[in-house]
Amino acid sequence: MFNEYIPSPASLQSLTLVSWNLLHEQGATIEDIILLIRITKPDIVLLQEVKFGVDQLPGLIGGYYHRSVLPGRPHGTACWSRIPFETPTLLPLQPGICALRSAQILTFETGFGMFSIANVHLSHGPMLNRRQLRLIRSHLTERAIIIGDFNIVGPPLLKGFRDIGPREKTHLMLNRIPLRLDRCLARGFRRLKARALPRLSSDHRPITLTLEPETLPVTDKV
Repeated sequence: MFNEYIPSPASLQSLTLVSWNLLHEQGATIEDIILLIRITKPDIVLLQEVKFGVDQLPGLIGGYYHRSVLPGRPHGTACWSRIPFETPTLLPLQPGICALRSAQILTFETGFGMFSIANVHLSHGPMLNRRQLRLIRSHLTERAIIIGDFNIVGPPLLKGFRDIGPREKTHLMLNRIPLRLDRCLARGFRRLKARALPRLSSDHRPITLTLEPETLPVTDKV
């Protein structure tokens, strides 16, 4: 169990996140996830391409957990956290050619106020990808994070959000072409540190960030 690491939400002044696409067919196992949590000691872990076997996680290490299945697929997005969160909302996104997509929207209440996280595995194609991000933005609180597998090469161009994730390449397309697909956008947070971790048993490298809240600017959410 990880009870010795569980913070009081009221006393939380910074936030350590991990995001990882597990590669659902033959990728990371629940043991790999537990090892990653032991090494990085995150407050919140956002996972993509997660199958039902990972649902054992809170029984093995404690904490709070929820998995959201993608429409018509055996896998989806999941969140494990040391701090409680409200039951997530599954936001359907504009469909692509290959698969239906959705975003897992999570809301947390802490000492620095309420914030939301969108755990995403977006479609391929920059135009559709950016439309999906704009839809997600409209369902988030003022202080918010969008994190996960963006499946985008160019800039996300999302007004009001900054790309604060690590700059290292996180995925090898066709095992040859390095791409930075795993990203983090934020509004109302500043980055203290960020890096891509060594490749484990997936075709994506995990990313980890430590953030602290900042004063929210007065901006148009649209």
